[in-house]
Amino acid sequence: MDFLRLSDVDVQGQRVFIRADLNVPRDGDGRISDDTRIRASIAGIRDALARGGAVMVTSHLGRPVEGQLTEADTLAPVASRLGELLGRDVMLIRDWVNGGTWHSGLAPGDLVMLENCRVNPGEKADRIELAQQMAKLCDVYCNDAFATTHRAEATTHAMARYARIACAGPLLTAELDALGRALESPARPLVAIVGGAKVSTKLTLLRALAGKVDTLVVGGGIANTFLLAAGRRIGQSLSEPGLVGEAGSILDAFPGKVPLPVDVVCAKRFAADAAASIKPIDAVEDDDLILDIGPDSVAALVPLIANAGTIVWNGPIGVFEFAAFAAGTRALAEAIAASPAFSIAGGGDTLAAIAAFGVTDRIGYISTGGGAFLEFLEGRKLPAIEVLEERGREARERAAG
Repeated sequence: MDFLRLSDVDVQGQRVFIRADLNVPRDGDGRISDDTRIRASIAGIRDALARGGAVMVTSHLGRPVEGQLTEADTLAPVASRLGELLGRDVMLIRDWVNGGTWHSGLAPGDLVMLENCRVNPGEKADRIELAQQMAKLCDVYCNDAFATTHRAEATTHAMARYARIACAGPLLTAELDALGRALESPARPLVAIVGGAKVSTKLTLLRALAGKVDTLVVGGGIANTFLLAAGRRIGQSLSEPGLVGEAGSILDAFPGKVPLPVDVVCAKRFAADAAASIKPIDAVEDDDLILDIGPDSVAALVPLIANAGTIVWNGPIGVFEFAAFAAGTRALAEAIAASPAFSIAGGGDTLAAIAAFGVTDRIGYISTGGGAFLEFLEGRKLPAIEVLEERGREARERAAG
């Protein structure tokens, strides 16, 4: 990918605007319950400061109403936590778009946080006038928020077009390098594991991946819909009968690429204390709920994972939150962690499973992207990445004379 990286840019004496992803979860009292995203964003901030930049950082938080800043929407707790992690004060600036000349006084080594960018009218609509105003605040624009790259918003898209210099921060760069390694020039065999409740939310992804991978493993409610398409019994299990034809067309178009469960773990009700029963797929009864894959299915998948060159994982295989139905997802997580393949995993439930089974440090790369991760896997163009590539090409053409 042809884009400038923050490390490529001389930021000495420059005002650096960093669009970060600081949309952290909070408890009922508004306190930060997980500061992972703040910690992940520190590398870019520290780099720009260490090389003599004056840094302004912003992010969205929650779903504010444009033009109305409430206590629930303020980045004040984030600024406070960032300051604690960096060992310095971080001033929060509220009216930063039309708030006077505050930015002109920034000096090398200064760091400020700009209030929730989605409060600014026109942010979500990617309004050009707003982006132009914001671009005038800085010398260098840096996007370090991969999770927002699938959205064309003023601070993720249009601002990159109008800033004097536009580049990608280290977190965004790492995401794109990992995704490129997994999909653009993967070591073979390439194995994709896609779980979750609904085929409808991942149908485009499944079709796209089926054409790229050597093996496509499906799990959860998605697998149930594929089992129906293959003429198997699934009882009362979660599925989407209206998409059986679509699932069947994928099976027909890519014969042998989509291994389906041969045995499953069933229960009569969806509950943590429900009695679990392992059954061959043809023995599933009319009142059964399939909540996990069985040991024979696991045994068939583990060698595929062990011998893979690249593994892409999105979504659990079963209801891993219930101990009785966690074995399938646990086994696959451990197999991925043990495989010599390069592995990349993304999606909220996937990350929760990785943490639950203690394999975080043995996954090659864990994506923070969510929706952006899925859209990249589908092969869609992400607007915030496209504009950085455009600006990168322009910069290199100018440098070449």
